[in-house]
Amino acid sequence: METPAKWFPELTEEQCARFTAMEGLYREWNARINVISRKDMDNLMTHHILHSLAIAKVIDFPAGSTILDVGTGGGFPGIPLAVLFPLCQFTLCDSIGKKIKVAQAVADELGLENVTCVNARAEALPGKFDFVVSRAVTDLATFLPWVKGKYAKAVFYLKGGDLREEIVQCARRCRIDPGKFYVAEISRWSDDPWFAEKKIVTISQ
Repeated sequence: METPAKWFPELTEEQCARFTAMEGLYREWNARINVISRKDMDNLMTHHILHSLAIAKVIDFPAGSTILDVGTGGGFPGIPLAVLFPLCQFTLCDSIGKKIKVAQAVADELGLENVTCVNARAEALPGKFDFVVSRAVTDLATFLPWVKGKYAKAVFYLKGGDLREEIVQCARRCRIDPGKFYVAEISRWSDDPWFAEKKIVTISQ
């Protein structure tokens, strides 16, 4: 199984320890409040932690950056990214309270002081962030209006499948220059077949 340390050899001992602890914490919390399917719990490292960290293969968030994670669920991709980027501030939002409860508990138990969890819809959040991250909560044309005016630099969206037509439709409906979309295949960095059709879509401002 691939690990964060394999993808990011520069990880500190503290970061490695937090990724190891993360697996146990999610198993413990998921037994109390089910936010991840049993099948996915057996593949937590690949399907959730590494999938989240794939964003860091296309962006090295500058220190001091503010990042909004929309539809975070139990804390993905926000919590793994917060471990990787301790000098950035992450706001994790979800409209489902029990999911935010799990995300906040995991962040607290990992000692992540750069994470704030909010039970709210993205549209209702005040302020603006440097970046937005999310994992396939809906199609791009529906998602982007939710975060309109919420980011100063770029959106990083994790999604699978053939996205060409979806991007064309999104660019048309949201009136965005198609040249502002960039798609990276996660399989560039991983041999795991689960990542075969998984992608990171970047939409620059």
